[in-house]
Amino acid sequence: MHNSSFAQELEPRRWAHVPVDANYFGVGYVRTDGEVLFDPVLQIEDAKVSVNTVIATYLRSFDWSGKTARFDIRVPYQKATWKGLLDGSPAKAVRQGLADPRVRLSMNFIGAPALKGKELQRYRTSHTTNTVVGAALAVTLPLGEYKEDKLLNLGQNRFIIRPQLGAVHTRGPWSFELTGSAFFYTDNNEFWNGNTREQDPLFTLQAHITRNFRHGIWGAVSAGAVRAGESTINGEKKDDTKNDFLYALSTGLPLSRTSSIKIAYARGRTHKNVGSDADNIAVGYIRAF
Repeated sequence: MHNSSFAQELEPRRWAHVPVDANYFGVGYVRTDGEVLFDPVLQIEDAKVSVNTVIATYLRSFDWSGKTARFDIRVPYQKATWKGLLDGSPAKAVRQGLADPRVRLSMNFIGAPALKGKELQRYRTSHTTNTVVGAALAVTLPLGEYKEDKLLNLGQNRFIIRPQLGAVHTRGPWSFELTGSAFFYTDNNEFWNGNTREQDPLFTLQAHITRNFRHGIWGAVSAGAVRAGESTINGEKKDDTKNDFLYALSTGLPLSRTSSIKIAYARGRTHKNVGSDADNIAVGYIRAF
């Protein structure tokens, strides 16, 4: 369900100019429902999946050589249920536990000087038109629940290394954002009964248009594309190159000067015979301290 994982990463305001020396803690819930299209050789048909995900996040912003930088960590806990036909008979699988956490280090190296609270407010007032460019490196850690004798798992039993490059142009209340990412995978040498799974790099592009309203309310329209990433099992290519498209709607609503909630809906569809079609509904709470 890669496009569902990517839907959770389809986040606007990723490169927003935030004050340094600030901490943010968040907790969110994501409900995913979709259809899974497996390799026909597995003889799994009419497969559907429902996933409940609780995500805890922590972000720290800091000054890096006069630029605004961030470190963040995301830890998901999931319960997933798959249903379908296996060799023509009804079958069901349930997994519950920790999924793979992700850490990320990012820096805005153009258009986002390291500023604290009131300094940043004055900067924004005098720079109503501004362009920020940033880069990041995210790493997904193989710490999630994984059993090598199971085809369906919450963890992937491999590292995923993801460099990112993005830019956001702000003009008054409008922001236009673009982020490109590449996913590089280490091998999973314990894939389903002792097999070895390799995967080619995966490339994604996401775009967002965000509108800020009064009282700190904002809304965004997002779209993303996923390409490449063909798998190889024991040296045999699986013809499962990704070709997915996703779009999302999201909004942020402040509760106080230090806390807010975010609500989002994301829909992902594959244009291949192997992959997944899924709908995601998310709600999250964020507090600054």
